[in-house]
Amino acid sequence: MSERLAFLKNTEPFSLLPQTELETVANELSEIHYYSRELLYQQNKTSVEGLDIIVKGSYDAFILTSENQKKSKQKVEAHRTYGAFSILLNKGKSMLTVEAQKNTLVYRLPPTFFKELCKKHSDFYQHFLTAFGKEMLNEQYVGLVSNPEMNVEALSFDRYFVRRLDSVSAREIIHCNIHTPCHDAARLMEVHKLSCLFVEDNGELLGYITDIILRNKIIGGQMHSATPVKDIMEGPIFRIDSHAFVYEAVLLMFDNMIRYLIIEENGEDIGVVSRTKLLSDQAQSPFVFIQSVRLALTTEELRKKWAHVPEVVYQLLTRGVKSEIVNQVITNISDTIAQKVIEGVIHEIGDPPAKFVFMSLGSEGRKEQTLKTDQDNAIIYEDKANEFREKTRKYFLHFAELVSERLDFIGFSFCTGGLMAKNPKWTHSLSHWKRNYNEWIENPDHEAVMNFSTFFDCRYIYGEESLVTELQKHIVQKLEQPSEYFFSLLANNALQYEPPLTFFRGIKTISKGDQQVFNIKRAMTPIVDLVRVYALKYKILETNTGERLEALRRAKIISDEDFHELMQSYYYLMGMRLRYQSLQIAQDHDEPHNYVNPKLLTKIEIVTLKEIFKVIEEFQQRIKIIFTRNMFG
Repeated sequence: MSERLAFLKNTEPFSLLPQTELETVANELSEIHYYSRELLYQQNKTSVEGLDIIVKGSYDAFILTSENQKKSKQKVEAHRTYGAFSILLNKGKSMLTVEAQKNTLVYRLPPTFFKELCKKHSDFYQHFLTAFGKEMLNEQYVGLVSNPEMNVEALSFDRYFVRRLDSVSAREIIHCNIHTPCHDAARLMEVHKLSCLFVEDNGELLGYITDIILRNKIIGGQMHSATPVKDIMEGPIFRIDSHAFVYEAVLLMFDNMIRYLIIEENGEDIGVVSRTKLLSDQAQSPFVFIQSVRLALTTEELRKKWAHVPEVVYQLLTRGVKSEIVNQVITNISDTIAQKVIEGVIHEIGDPPAKFVFMSLGSEGRKEQTLKTDQDNAIIYEDKANEFREKTRKYFLHFAELVSERLDFIGFSFCTGGLMAKNPKWTHSLSHWKRNYNEWIENPDHEAVMNFSTFFDCRYIYGEESLVTELQKHIVQKLEQPSEYFFSLLANNALQYEPPLTFFRGIKTISKGDQQVFNIKRAMTPIVDLVRVYALKYKILETNTGERLEALRRAKIISDEDFHELMQSYYYLMGMRLRYQSLQIAQDHDEPHNYVNPKLLTKIEIVTLKEIFKVIEEFQQRIKIIFTRNMFG
């Protein structure tokens, strides 16, 4: 007993407790010996058994990523504790994976008793809150708060509210002078789409007016519209530091019955947030989220919206939403972002000198975008008279450069292959585009069929959709009499990726770091490419792989059985790919990639993948027979 008391007196925060409380604590402790290295807790899978106080030896604690990589390793040594955050903030589930080292001795305090101590002694409790705040500076640790399994509740509430305010899109502070007439203030609010306008005098913000204040006092109170805003403004103005948590801002606004809060950094006002925004931003519905993207006003806001998409994707997948629907949600969001960027650029540089269409290509064009994405886009503009051609082309190349740079800033990285509108090769008049397609179809080689495959998967994003329609009609006409080798080359191009099956029908892997993995994108590619070949052969203009399969079935080009097998195979792989990428971003805080370690899959997933790869292999054999006349080549 005396030995335990002496130890507790030299261990924070127990040293803060009064003597009588320390004696009670000492009686509640149990001694646990670990004579060999032992796994104690798995993050978010096992509950902690109490607050562990290390007497001698140590614990190794770390974040285990979805790919079994150890991150944010920390050693918990003598006079330090483990389990407080898990008990207080994570419903008792261990927030980290923990291993006891050989010859470690701990005192363990029961969870209920520990929570009672926190309620009774504020200094004791504050010690753990302060420590928690320091841990929250580690971005990877933030992802574990409340539930790193990322269920819907955790994502939409707990995890959102422990974000810092500097990660939230704040509005610019717009203000007017105290002598400004109310009708001028109302016009200013209309121009900037504001519901709150701040009032200043000599550079100091004194109060604010809102749309509600104007309605109640000017219209309802029948005051003259020329009344100076100082006569109707309200206050005081509340401020909060940009490093505060979202939940602190919300509580401050509720406590003071205010709707707006100024965010400051290093003593300077940098923006304003509304209570409505902070509460609505965590809404679970992807449609509410898409609407919030449409309401974004700046490129910075759009960047933050796109950064939130992995969480939206994971929510949908864990709710059982089909991966083809998730693809549509991602596509809708990315289309909205592109449209907002384009509108912003046009507003900045002026109206275009000709009708044009901005179109997406590749996976974006097929509406099959994932979370590892780059820019694939192009521009078609209408033909102009010779004297206007140079001016028109100059405008669209400048326009494309600005759009591409802003998309890159938001999170859509530049295409390493240069398949972007900012590349002069891919911004042209309609007649020039027709000549491109003529050349690819009439004189096919490997590069030509690669380009044709990418540009056949094109889709309208913004502008004059009729330009895309006219180009597609031209393509269909040219496909009536293609080059003798055109479809053979397309098919050979589509057959270059084989499903990752070994000779003995296991999953073929490659080395990536210290893991054996397979590339799930490459596993899916044969389905995309082969379905495209069929679509071209039978002049089906749908761009989405699922829609192409449906059209092929309706035309009785493929059987119902083939349709169902290929649809299920493709979207099973798509769902797995999206799930892993969303985990890599939102949980592991890594760049998304397409590599999957089979050892991390369940037996059912392994069996399913093998069957899918067999389906793809059989489909490829049929393509060889139909399009290349070579079953074994």
